[in-house]
Amino acid sequence: MEIKSLAIGSDHAGYDLKEYLKKYLEMWGYVVEDYGTYSSDSVDYPDFAHPVAKSVNSGMHTTAILICGSGQGVCITANKYERVRAALCWTEELAELTRQHNNSNILCLPARFVDNKLALRITEKYLNTDFEGGRHDRRVKKIATLNN
Repeated sequence: MEIKSLAIGSDHAGYDLKEYLKKYLEMWGYVVEDYGTYSSDSVDYPDFAHPVAKSVNSGMHTTAILICGSGQGVCITANKYERVRAALCWTEELAELTRQHNNSNILCLPARFVDNKLALRITEKYLNTDFEGGRHDRRVKKIATLNN
């Protein structure tokens, strides 16, 4: 039996949504490694996005979720890593397309722009959609340029 695990992290604006999603992820059989934050006290999003992105970049986790108020800050931070393809999603369709076409490995959610139920549907769609490969594989291989 395959163990499903993922990393999750948020800033203060995403804390409540992170806690909400963790309950469902665990119900769905995921082992969730929570990189914080652990309260709604004001913090800086890069302090949580970097460790999550590093865990994906190193291969420790193959999938992760990052949450902040707009989703933009954590997404920008995570995409600094060569093997990370973080995608900001606010609809189920975006979540599906970024998995199918971009082989995205970090879902970024905008806590101030999606409610808990929509975020849950987005997360479920993201986690249950496979990469299509084919012409998309060629394109994804062109993304990382650090060593080219």
